[in-house]
Amino acid sequence: MIPLEDTAADILGKAQRGLGFSDSQLADNAGLGAERIRLLRAGNFDAETLSAVAPVLGLDPASLLKLAQDEWRPEPVEEIAGLAQFNTNYSDMTVNAYLLWDPALRQAIAFDSGADCAEMLERVKRENLTVKLILLTHSHPDHVADLSRLRKETGAPVYISKRESASDAEGIDEGKRFECGALRIEARLTSGHSVGGMTFVVEGLTRPVAVVGDSLFAGSMGGGAVSYNEALRNNRQKILTLPDETIVCPGHGPLTTIGKEKRENPFFAEKVLE
Repeated sequence: MIPLEDTAADILGKAQRGLGFSDSQLADNAGLGAERIRLLRAGNFDAETLSAVAPVLGLDPASLLKLAQDEWRPEPVEEIAGLAQFNTNYSDMTVNAYLLWDPALRQAIAFDSGADCAEMLERVKRENLTVKLILLTHSHPDHVADLSRLRKETGAPVYISKRESASDAEGIDEGKRFECGALRIEARLTSGHSVGGMTFVVEGLTRPVAVVGDSLFAGSMGGGAVSYNEALRNNRQKILTLPDETIVCPGHGPLTTIGKEKRENPFFAEKVLE
């Protein structure tokens, strides 16, 4: 199992920065002393403090406590034909890229390149696949570091949101649709972490798949560096409205499902999707 991308401390930090709370403001709003906040930020979690702080930050206390106690686990996602995840190291991060294909026609789509696309290219060869498309979730360097090699080796056209750019990539709008054998792909703009973050919803395998980039993680979400509120809203409206059985393919961390994230993601659990 790939480790979760974020700890409870990471999640608290993302929410606090996103909402613009100083430590003193957070303490005042939670009815706590400054020392309790200092201990919390140092990783000293207790249920009482988390229960006071979480609602102020718009987080679900029960889910956050499970993370703090190392009890949060994604649902096991069984291997399905036509889906492969690749994990590569970029600086001190592990980044994911994906390959989806029609098992009958052997036509494939690559989603991002990651830091090194060698394993992906080996899988293409081993499965006797033809890569027809390269779709980019966003242009942050860890996700496109080996794009030039992937493009050269496959000869496939590259697409990215018009709000961002990448070498030899054509810009697309939200709602753009692609077909690859029996696979049908819809592009959804899920900006907030990046200006033009795209989620690609794929139908045609035994379960629906959402390749979400850094919009959503197992038990967390990408930092809302562009707009925290926009990131929250897009995740609620454009990702978490997908069927519960949808497999979520994030840019970092393990696979998860829509159902699990709706139930236990601290940013979204128990919230009305509106």
